[in-house]
Amino acid sequence: MNEAATTAIRVEQTRQSKLPQVDFNNLKFGQTFSDHMLVADYVDGHWTDVSIVPYGNLSLSPATSALHYGQAIFEGMKAYRFANGTVSLFRPHKNLERFNKSALRLEMPEVPEDIFIGGLKTLIDLDRDWVPGAEGSSLYIRPFMFGTEPALGVHPSDSYKFIVITSPVGAYYHKSLRLKVETHFTRAAEGGVGFSKNAGNYALSLHPTRLAQQEGFDQLIWTDANEHKYVEEAGTANLLFRVGDTIITPSSDTILHGITRRTIIEIARHWGYQAEERKVSVKELIDGIEDGSVTEAFAAGTAATLTPITEIGYEGRIYTLPDPAKRVFSNKVLQYLNDLRYGRIDDEFGWNLIVD
Repeated sequence: MNEAATTAIRVEQTRQSKLPQVDFNNLKFGQTFSDHMLVADYVDGHWTDVSIVPYGNLSLSPATSALHYGQAIFEGMKAYRFANGTVSLFRPHKNLERFNKSALRLEMPEVPEDIFIGGLKTLIDLDRDWVPGAEGSSLYIRPFMFGTEPALGVHPSDSYKFIVITSPVGAYYHKSLRLKVETHFTRAAEGGVGFSKNAGNYALSLHPTRLAQQEGFDQLIWTDANEHKYVEEAGTANLLFRVGDTIITPSSDTILHGITRRTIIEIARHWGYQAEERKVSVKELIDGIEDGSVTEAFAAGTAATLTPITEIGYEGRIYTLPDPAKRVFSNKVLQYLNDLRYGRIDDEFGWNLIVD
């Protein structure tokens, strides 16, 4: 993990920035990319050629192992601009920690902190003019790694490429969510890779999600693979519910341990709420909506931030939750997170990493 401590990051700046072509008032999520990207290669057991280069296409062998055997992981992060122009990363070390847990599960090399955090700071500093300043906007950051060995055969790749690309974005969701409880298809099983942020988890979600969208829903509520009795997560975010003064979120090794989810739980406990990470049955959720004890439900994630859930479909019925405008906790925590990430309040937790 210390091998990159003396590794210099080579910087090759673009000859012509794309920045003047960007309409920051009309950003479609994940479709505009900044001038540069961070690239590093893992060869012969070592990380090498750590570079920041102009954003561009890759050249790959048709036999590239990740294309055949799925060794591909990624993260989602954001950088924010304060009113005074300061640029900050929000809890990036938590993303590094989760990235390396994903790498371990897929038999891939860990990325050292010097490359991940150090390279990220250098990249964001170089492209700091790409960080939007408007409320609700940010610079979305996508670190990813994949196996690059040009050979066929079911075994871990002997080489890997780590890349970070960035994209100025607005909101991922522009309205409250209608979710359908999935009771047939499965996203992840116990002992599998549900807790990791790997490409395969998202690929197998696409067809069931499309079917739900054809019924008028925005996303799915995934349930456990064994019995479809327990709530897990939505397709693009973790799920949280308020019951009385308790904030509850599903937890198991089949669920992605989101940084936004973790942050909300820590804030809730700091504010004096009870917070539980446990199994949540579909019956408990539906009964709670019907008897009024579930007063708030929302999705939380880096892209989604915090998005209210207004309707849940289950076995042909629609269950309606209280008006999002009247929800006390989720509105309060969203405002607090925005104030914190945009530097409007003191960072009492030390979560913002300033890009010098």
